[in-house]
Amino acid sequence: MPEEVVVVVSGGAPPEARAAMTAPLGAPVVAADNGLEHALSLGLEVTVAVGDFDSAAPEAVATVEASGTRIERHPEEKDATDLELALDVAIAMDPARLLVLAGDGGRLDHLLSTLLLLGSERYASAEVDALVGAARVHVVRGSRTLEGTPGELVSLLPVGRADGVTTEGLVYPLRSETLEAGTSRGVSNVFEDGTARVSVEHGVLLAIRPGEPK
Repeated sequence: MPEEVVVVVSGGAPPEARAAMTAPLGAPVVAADNGLEHALSLGLEVTVAVGDFDSAAPEAVATVEASGTRIERHPEEKDATDLELALDVAIAMDPARLLVLAGDGGRLDHLLSTLLLLGSERYASAEVDALVGAARVHVVRGSRTLEGTPGELVSLLPVGRADGVTTEGLVYPLRSETLEAGTSRGVSNVFEDGTARVSVEHGVLLAIRPGEPK
């Protein structure tokens, strides 16, 4: 049966405590490795835990498994990160939306991998959002309406090449523009009021609202 929202809790650095408030009540939760412990600390009930569990406490894994959480174990030597495996499990639930909760500390390569994973075509059937530390990340395919506050920063970063990028409600408008990978053209735009619309004709954008650390 399709799900409205599936929450994915990443391993590595823990999400901020306020991340729990963004998870819809009763939504299935998929945890990646020690994301299991992060989920529990946020008060979330884990539906599935995925990974090689090289970072999760064995007693935590054993406890949730005994309580009915499904555990999917993978070898340490594998071709995908634990988060990618968790996202694959989550998208198989056929959700309308994926919500990823992650920290922004730890290894830079893991952080970049996380952001690029969000824009993968494998997850294109769902609307994808993430809370990464203080930042909110929204994957834009086609068009999306973003809710913010007047004066709030938002950066539009292409995953690959994005053609026909058009914005409404931002201080610095884009009008059917092309954003190539590596450009800073979309960095540090600003919400004009509380709502903005971002459209892209071809390609994928990450709309990143950096927020303020708490």
